[in-house]
Amino acid sequence: MSNQSFDVAIIGGGIVGAATAYKIQENFPNLSVGLFEKEAFLAPHQTGNNSGVIHSGIYYKPGSYKAKNCVDGRRELVKFAKDHNIPHDICGKVIAATDEKELPFLNKIYEHGIANGVEGVEKITAEQIAKIEPSVNSIAGLFVGCTGIIDYRAATEKMGELFTAKNTESKVLLNHKVEDLVREGEITVIHTNKGNYKAKFLIFCGGLFADRLARKDGVDLKEKVVGFRGDYYELEEHAKHKVKNLIYPVPDPAFPFLGVHFTRMTNGEIECGPNAVFTFKREGYNKTDFSLKDTVDALSYSGTWKLFFNNMSYGINEYRRAFSKKLFLKTLQRLIPSLKMEDIKPGRAGVRALLLSQDGDTKDDFRIEYYKNSIHVLNAPSPAATAALAIGNEVKNMAEKYFKLTK
Repeated sequence: MSNQSFDVAIIGGGIVGAATAYKIQENFPNLSVGLFEKEAFLAPHQTGNNSGVIHSGIYYKPGSYKAKNCVDGRRELVKFAKDHNIPHDICGKVIAATDEKELPFLNKIYEHGIANGVEGVEKITAEQIAKIEPSVNSIAGLFVGCTGIIDYRAATEKMGELFTAKNTESKVLLNHKVEDLVREGEITVIHTNKGNYKAKFLIFCGGLFADRLARKDGVDLKEKVVGFRGDYYELEEHAKHKVKNLIYPVPDPAFPFLGVHFTRMTNGEIECGPNAVFTFKREGYNKTDFSLKDTVDALSYSGTWKLFFNNMSYGINEYRRAFSKKLFLKTLQRLIPSLKMEDIKPGRAGVRALLLSQDGDTKDDFRIEYYKNSIHVLNAPSPAATAALAIGNEVKNMAEKYFKLTK
């Protein structure tokens, strides 16, 4: 049983948790920092199972935390990747419109990009798209030159290495599941499956379990996290030539996700997806995964049902595609008509966390709150991986202010 103490304990070893540990340690090298992760390696869930895209910041409402932190975080992430030899490629992406009704929203995305200071954004014609991505069917589009791909798990592991190298008392604690928190004056005792630890200050970056950790810490949180699974297909070797880099549709403004897209990964694989379906287990990566606790938690919440009713047709279509390769292919063929059944094979899946409001709204901004001797990252959906270093900086600034940290 451990009695180790830390100045700052960070709960959650995804890229946001690791970036926060890195930023705090970099600015306060004398502080001991403990990063607690319940799995056997860092970035095991949302970070390690996303599409690996470095987002530009083009989609997000000007002035929002998402917009600012995505743009700032992207630039810092790219520099970090260059400095530390993290596999990445700033290859650019195409956003392709396939229908006249998409053009007004395509223009709105362009305007958001300009307002957000996203560099390398240009309107392009169908002919220009064909030169960049010859297999794509379109009527117009955007080219976003600063978008790229990266190995997020490698970036997260490097952040872990760097912050622990800065202070010998700082640790990455894998296989440490936080089971309870008990405040004893100005110190919090962290009960884990591997023993107890003490910390002066806590920072929670719990992703899919952000709401439960907040309540465990005493936060009166009205919203709940709801998980959505995203299934991917991969292109077979003989079909990989049909995608050069990144191809995205124009997202439907009524739907809270970007839509099925094509992504060249850093390992050379080409992924197609994801869809977005309600998952009956917060960390359920298979179609039949089920947790009674997670299901009851989600289905007893009014926000979940309002989301379902507000997006009934979308939800039904997403579920149909989840169980039908033919329907999934049909969606892919909107962008690349030449794709055939034999060109795609089932790939992996990811689960994303959304802090769902009581009225069923999923479009909430990044949300970080201070409570007593804790800071909670309550909502960090996409583009949180791209924005992680900027989010880490925001949390570091809050910690400096509220925890009165000194160098």
